[in-house]
Amino acid sequence: MIKVLFFGPVADRVQTHEMQMDFSPGMTLHNVIAHLGIQHPGAFSIVSLIAVNQNQVHDKQMALQDNDEIAFMAKFSGG
Repeated sequence: MIKVLFFGPVADRVQTHEMQMDFSPGMTLHNVIAHLGIQHPGAFSIVSLIAVNQNQVHDKQMALQDNDEIAFMAKFSGG
């Protein structure tokens, strides 16, 4: 299983803070984003930071492993 976390406005757009996805060999970060993007159009257009296992990543072709944790965050602003 892959644990997927959403923060801030991204969580608002997917209407949850956490979900689980089945892992399959060869799965990449791009596969997760594409799958979730179909279910939640517009949610990933505001993502500015992606972390896998608490490490920021930029390569969406990164291979995932079973039990990985992915976090999607948008830029935060406030006063």
